[in-house]
Amino acid sequence: MGVGGNFWDLLKPYARNEGFDFLRNKRVAVDLSFWIVQHNNAIKTHVNKPHLRLTFFRTINLFSKFGAFPVFVVDGTPSPSKSQARIARFFRSSGIEMTSLPVPGSGVSAERNSSFSRCVQECVELAKLLGIPVLKAKGEAEALCAQLNSEGHVDACITPDSDAFLFGAKCIIKSFAPNSKEPFECYNMSDIEAGLGLKRKHLIAISLLVGNDHDLNGVQGIGLDSALRFVQAFSEDDVLNRLHEIGKGNAFQIPIDIKSEENMDIDGSSSNTKQPHCSFCGHPGSKKDHTKFSCEFCVTDDHESCLKKPEGFKCDCFSCGMNRKHKEQKKMESWHTRICDKIAKEPNFPKDEIIDMYLCNDNANDGPQISWEQPKVELLIGFLNFHQHWDPSYIRRMMFPMMSTIFLREMATTTTDNLLFGQFEFDSLKRVKTRYGYQFYVVKWKRVMGNVASKTPSNQSGTQQDAIDLELDENETVDLHLLDDCDFPETCEEGGCSFLLTDENMDLIGAAFPEEVKRFWKEQELKDSKRKKNSTSRSQENETSSTSSPNSKGVQLNITEFFPTTKSKHNPKHGEESSSKKNDSPEDSGGSKMKRKSSSPNIPKSVRRRL
Repeated sequence: MGVGGNFWDLLKPYARNEGFDFLRNKRVAVDLSFWIVQHNNAIKTHVNKPHLRLTFFRTINLFSKFGAFPVFVVDGTPSPSKSQARIARFFRSSGIEMTSLPVPGSGVSAERNSSFSRCVQECVELAKLLGIPVLKAKGEAEALCAQLNSEGHVDACITPDSDAFLFGAKCIIKSFAPNSKEPFECYNMSDIEAGLGLKRKHLIAISLLVGNDHDLNGVQGIGLDSALRFVQAFSEDDVLNRLHEIGKGNAFQIPIDIKSEENMDIDGSSSNTKQPHCSFCGHPGSKKDHTKFSCEFCVTDDHESCLKKPEGFKCDCFSCGMNRKHKEQKKMESWHTRICDKIAKEPNFPKDEIIDMYLCNDNANDGPQISWEQPKVELLIGFLNFHQHWDPSYIRRMMFPMMSTIFLREMATTTTDNLLFGQFEFDSLKRVKTRYGYQFYVVKWKRVMGNVASKTPSNQSGTQQDAIDLELDENETVDLHLLDDCDFPETCEEGGCSFLLTDENMDLIGAAFPEEVKRFWKEQELKDSKRKKNSTSRSQENETSSTSSPNSKGVQLNITEFFPTTKSKHNPKHGEESSSKKNDSPEDSGGSKMKRKSSSPNIPKSVRRRL
């Protein structure tokens, strides 16, 4: 939850939607409890142990697809105030009267229920088998995430709890959608300071007024807008001290920022004397004087009378301006007094234990020791086979993107002759793939042992030499739609060899295999040049064929080319026509029509009309 009163809606205008490479080579702290709750709420019936399944795939996605280095953080023992708030929230959602609640006493904390604790323990074991570091907080997980972020151990926090800013976080990723162009919804404390003028202690003051995870009610009658307007009147160093003074009963001290220094006389008293104004034009002066001569504010041709003031007219003279400021100040003082009165009526406000908890920077049980290790593949296969009943070959294939990322990172720093999964070696770059506006290399991994048709004996299913099954089971293929767009490797077969295809970051491939990248781009240049030559040669052939045989078969002629050819076929030559005219006698002129008629049946009707 975090800060109450729809606090995220207040920060929404200052969110940034970051792209794929935002977390590339960055460390990020993940609130693991949030993932578990989110998974159980999203998928309740279709999948066995959804917290394990989605934690597995989301971790691989975060590590390989986005290139991040995740650090999981789990909750410790909650504070008594958090335990009371958790019980109150549960009974409130159940519709039970708050007065009949049995709340734990001081020093007593309510642990999570056993089923949730079991889910957390299983996810912690899974993360350690994947080689991901796991830290346990003294209290809240988001508090330790914020401390790691503020001290520079991580670059961002993944948590939906807005009170991580109160614990000192600098950058929070509220949510991320892997199947979008800008998957990360990111909030930076610097943007909030620039947009709202709020700093860490301002946010703590707002949470005390509107409610938080440790005090659900806050101050009765104060909403988020009123709390924001109230704390903006104080500086960061002064805001919590003012809340203490108001809580003790000193509620009528007006902040300096609210007073208007322009509205003070020399002796410090407030002046509210307004000059008389004309009821006709609305300017300073009397109506009697303005009927004889126009005032300095009204300009007329005859200079004999003023202009009638329009509807809704407001005078801009100094006296009216000071009067409006005085009214605004009175209204502000009245509103501030009402807010202070509400705060003073709240018992034990503000609670010092909540303020000290937010300002504390000792949220880890031990010093933060963060290191990433190689995944324990065989133990991980046994763990997932026991809990999820997955086939070992399927687990290896789903882990292939993560293992390929680790392999490429090792190749970028030190040259190694080891094979990926003991079966695959880097073969070549197949092509460049564009996904959501970002480019990736499609890498071909060649299987060194066996081929596609070969099957691994069942007695070797637990060894490192197990073949990765290149065919997914039908049920597993259906279940993949429930994942966070996980990129599982595709298969292909060329020249009797089997390959796995993965999408890899271009910078990572360039650092691991620079010579292969140069060779790939040279081949692409050669292909482009050949393609251009072929296209130019085809265009030249088409031009020459069109000019050499304009009446060739298959070429449609226009009407000016078509009718002269038909005329030349059916009409006699000009010399023959003239000689025939000379030889023809006048008696034969009458039979010319008959001759035309006799020759006309050989010409189509449409041609005769145009002739």
